[in-house]
Amino acid sequence: MKNKSVSFEIIEKFMVEVLVKAGIPYSDAKMVSDVLVQADKFGFDSHGVNRLKPIYLDRIKEGILNPVTEYEIVKDRLATAVVDGHNGMGHVIGTKSMKLAIDKAKKFGMGMVAVRNSTHYGFAGYYALMAVKENMIGITGTNARPSIAPTFGIENMLGTNPLTFGMPSDEPFPFLLDCATSITQRGKVELYAREGKNLPKGWVIDENGESKTNSEEVLKDLIAGRGALTPLGGVGEETAGYKGYGYATVVEILSAALQQGAFMKMLLGVKDGKKVPYPIGHFFIAIDIDAFTEVSDFKKTTGDILRELRASRKMPGQNRIFTAGEKEHMTWMERKDKGVPFNAQLMKEFNGLCVEYGLNDFLHFFETNF
Repeated sequence: MKNKSVSFEIIEKFMVEVLVKAGIPYSDAKMVSDVLVQADKFGFDSHGVNRLKPIYLDRIKEGILNPVTEYEIVKDRLATAVVDGHNGMGHVIGTKSMKLAIDKAKKFGMGMVAVRNSTHYGFAGYYALMAVKENMIGITGTNARPSIAPTFGIENMLGTNPLTFGMPSDEPFPFLLDCATSITQRGKVELYAREGKNLPKGWVIDENGESKTNSEEVLKDLIAGRGALTPLGGVGEETAGYKGYGYATVVEILSAALQQGAFMKMLLGVKDGKKVPYPIGHFFIAIDIDAFTEVSDFKKTTGDILRELRASRKMPGQNRIFTAGEKEHMTWMERKDKGVPFNAQLMKEFNGLCVEYGLNDFLHFFETNF
């Protein structure tokens, strides 16, 4: 089967039904589905619907992810709060926590929420964009199971730890920077493995510090601790790998120390040889632009900065310069009428879910159309 696309509407309905059958309340299932689909809308395929089964449904069945999310505010001050997610659905915890930060920012100009005992919350940009929609600056970060080796090290110690910013502009799209603090992230390696592709050199190192490129082997090595992702900047200091290492550490501290949660090796998901929850930490910051300046002025200045960057002199052989959020907008323009791109392996996986959860109407649709 050649890669085909499935409409966002159908995929959202499918995922909500599957998630409800897996024990997630309907309103929560809608939140989870929305985060996953939004990732695919913007081209973050490594964090989209392809993660439905391995990262969420399988973990629910293994008993290391709670389908019913107990969202507990354990400390609440004027502009800040600390939340315990009790190993519930990270998308639900993330959505509610950024909403709380936004509500606080509306009252006090800024709001920050730190979260402990959460789980994988998907596409980080989703939460930053929640703030953007309210004419605010949105910032979020999360730690994760160890994947990155520190500079001059070979042991995976830090998570891919994205540090994400969203800012409104007067353009058709906001500024959105959603980046792991490693050269790549585990989800991208999973995507390469699904497609049977080798990784570029320099993304992953083995126990001798040598580059590894076999994506399927790398996934096994990351779990076994025999391989590690390299930080932004790459191996060593020549290309400034210490910068990515430093930023990954910043995210680790903000994701764990503020709310006294788990960090680094505590996030391996294994204890005494048995699988256990990944008690991940997040932080969410909302900044009300109106507390500083007129929103329209901020948007224009932001737009002017982005436009001047794109209009600057280009490297020989290159015909355009991009700014963060532009390619995501272009992907949405391309996909909005087409839907989520599916390869044969992902379609096989979804057909299996149809059978497992008794979704005969969807099974008939997939088999008829693909």
